[in-house]
Amino acid sequence: MRFGKRAEPGTEAAIIDRCRRQDAEAFDLFVDMFENRVFGFVRRMTSGVEEAQDVTQEVFIRAFQNMHRFDGRSSAKTWLFRIAYNLCVDRSRRADRGLNEVGMQAGPDGEDIIEVPDDRWEPERLTLEGELADVLERAISNMSPKLKSVLLLHDREDASYEEIAETLNVPVGTVKSRLFLARNYLQGALKGYLRGESR
Repeated sequence: MRFGKRAEPGTEAAIIDRCRRQDAEAFDLFVDMFENRVFGFVRRMTSGVEEAQDVTQEVFIRAFQNMHRFDGRSSAKTWLFRIAYNLCVDRSRRADRGLNEVGMQAGPDGEDIIEVPDDRWEPERLTLEGELADVLERAISNMSPKLKSVLLLHDREDASYEEIAETLNVPVGTVKSRLFLARNYLQGALKGYLRGESR
C-alpha cells in the first residue's frame, strides 16, 4: 500500500507509535514512506544496486528492531539516514580490510546515468552530457564516506546543515567543511576531465 495523498498531521507519529508495539502493518506503511529516499542515499554510498538493496533492507530491519529507542527528538528521516550511514561506513571499513569483495572501481556500473532514446537528438551533445555525468558519478563513488555522505544528504536529499549534523553526529561546522571539500573534489575531477586527463 502506498500513500496517494499527503499524510494528515500526526500520521507519521501515529504510525511510529504503532510500530513501537510491533505492528507489522504499520511498519509496512513506515517503509513505504521512506524506502525510496533511503535507497537513493544508500545507492550512491555503495558500489551497486544489489548491495544498496541489501543495505536498505538492513536499515529497515534495524529500525523495526530498535523502534522502541526512537524518542522523536529527531525526525524519522534523520534517524533512518543515520542508521543507513553507519551501515554504509561499516561495509566500507570491511571492504578496506579485505573482508568484502566490494571495491572502488574505475567506473560506475552504468545504471541510469543518462538515457539516449533516439540518436537523432544531437548525439554529440548527449554524449558529452553522458560523459560529464559519468565523471561526476565516478568522482562521487571514489570519495571517502565522510565527504560523500554530506554531499548526498545536502545536494540530493535537500537536508539542512543542522539535519546533516544530527544524522552524522558531527558539528555543523564539520558539515560545512566536508561539503566544501566534497565540492572542491568534484571541481578537481571536472577540471581533469576538461583537460583530457580522465578520458
